[in-house]
Amino acid sequence: MARKSYRVRFPGGTGFELAGIVDQPDDLESFPIVVFSHCFTCNKDLKAIARISRGLAETGIAVLRFDMTGLGGSQGEFADTNFTTNLADLDAAVEFAGQNLGPVTALLGHSFGGAASLSYASHSDQIQAVVTIAAHSDTQHLATLLAKMNPQIIANGCGEVTIGGLPWTIRAEMLDDFRSHDLPARLTTIQCPTLLFHSPLDETLGFDHALRIMGLIQASPDHDAPVS
Repeated sequence: MARKSYRVRFPGGTGFELAGIVDQPDDLESFPIVVFSHCFTCNKDLKAIARISRGLAETGIAVLRFDMTGLGGSQGEFADTNFTTNLADLDAAVEFAGQNLGPVTALLGHSFGGAASLSYASHSDQIQAVVTIAAHSDTQHLATLLAKMNPQIIANGCGEVTIGGLPWTIRAEMLDDFRSHDLPARLTTIQCPTLLFHSPLDETLGFDHALRIMGLIQASPDHDAPVS
């Protein structure tokens, strides 16, 4: 199926302008709509994200992939962001897609973006399905990892870490925010069908995160949608 892709810009959840790309079927009048959230320090132009989005468009599904505040082509400073701002940006992306493409059908998220997608789906009646790729089962895990990578973050309130071969400034306030979210509690309230992709050989984020996510979602007494 033919597709078309075009760039968009829209206000983010904290006031900064965000950059996005829409990949959509070129010869359909209506189609399901997905919002794609990238990983902690990734962006919408990551090859895997672009290929997945374009592939979905070629099967009849429209995708809005976007850069969180301070990443890729979006405005703002990454050091000033956190999980709360990620959720605000995701909400802004869902709103933009709803106004310009149609009601968002599902969320797709990679790694920390997967955690954001799960959290958002837990309190949204609009989202009909959520799909994650190597998603975090909690946000405290990342706070602990970053603090170990550079103890100066806690000692001095700010420090630099290397992720993906690039330096990133991390503030203690970011870690405090990560620790303030109870994602596991959120997972127990998800009602929509959920699909988890996670390699058992993943050395960056263990497969146990996928097992925990599945267990928490299935533990909800009100959940009767499939989880796989």
